[in-house]
Amino acid sequence: MSTRTLRRTTAALACLALATGLAGCSGDDGGGDPDRLVVTPVTDGSTSGLSPRGDGTRASVAGYTIEDVRLPGADRTGEVSFRIVDEAGKALTDYTPEQTKLLHLYVVRDDLGEFRHVHPELGEDGTWRGRVDLGGGGWWRVVTEFIPQGADRPVVLGTSQRVPGKWRPAVVPTGDAAATSDDGVVRIGLDGHGEVGSNGRLRISVATPHGEPLQLGSYLGATAHLTGFAIGTGGFVHVHPLGAPEVTDDGTILTFHTTFTEPGSYRMFVQVRVDGLLHQVAVTATVDPEA
Repeated sequence: MSTRTLRRTTAALACLALATGLAGCSGDDGGGDPDRLVVTPVTDGSTSGLSPRGDGTRASVAGYTIEDVRLPGADRTGEVSFRIVDEAGKALTDYTPEQTKLLHLYVVRDDLGEFRHVHPELGEDGTWRGRVDLGGGGWWRVVTEFIPQGADRPVVLGTSQRVPGKWRPAVVPTGDAAATSDDGVVRIGLDGHGEVGSNGRLRISVATPHGEPLQLGSYLGATAHLTGFAIGTGGFVHVHPLGAPEVTDDGTILTFHTTFTEPGSYRMFVQVRVDGLLHQVAVTATVDPEA
């Protein structure tokens, strides 16, 4: 199947997944919404069902490299671009869709104070291009997640760039008090701690700020996306819910299967769609050592 056909198929799948929650569907499906890192706290949440190769802390993994990365200035919305090349230096142009997209791009500031989940477009020359508003300068990490055509699991690559400009360093909260947060419409709460192990579970509640359950729409073929980074090391995690949401008095409960390899604190960016609008709320998860 050609890359152009894959792009058309991917867009159609995105529209189909959102048909029950939205009146229309854009080509990006909300993808433009709103280093120093070393551990590999991976979670098994990919479409392939296998943990990815790489954790976003290295530019080269499994014979693939991210190169020619360019980010826009700090004071305006602009273009992010890059290429994925193989061991021969040839641009990769054949991908298998994952979660309705050929490639997922995560742009995160190294203090974990800002996060963007973007879905760029692939050009005929193998260059990926998308739009992003960084909102400030600082060191930014560009993380890509994709499945090369014929591969059995995703590959995750990452590299960092300094963007000149003013920015206010973030102090990321930790501890149990940081396990709940809201954006004024959606409140996300973590139910307990995660734990190191190959068959863990992490539960989150999604509710109004007053604690009422919310009906969740579909975003990229799932009821929620949870993208996280280990505080202090930055290892990348990305998981989706297991099964259907459970509506309780404490909110709408989602359960994720996790395979954390290191204990510690993880900044989690949770994305859910409610009443057709995409919401992003950040919370901090505590992962305990294996019992």
